[in-house]
Amino acid sequence: MPAYEYQCESCAARFERRQKMSEAAVESCPKCGGRVKRLISAGAGVISKGGSYASAPSACEGGACCGQGMSCDSGMCGCGN
Repeated sequence: MPAYEYQCESCAARFERRQKMSEAAVESCPKCGGRVKRLISAGAGVISKGGSYASAPSACEGGACCGQGMSCDSGMCGCGN
């Protein structure tokens, strides 16, 4: 279930609500009752299920592009080098 962030147009309070996508947007501030607007969020980061997650090498480190095991000049890696 996604979380949506809102901001009150009256008191500027910010709050978050976990809602189904099919639910109507929140219309009033729980603090003052004023109108609220839904904010655009940055979204979720990478979620790893189990195990440890090592940081990826920087682009083209050690001849392997972006840690993908192919050379940058192959044109298939997408790093732009």
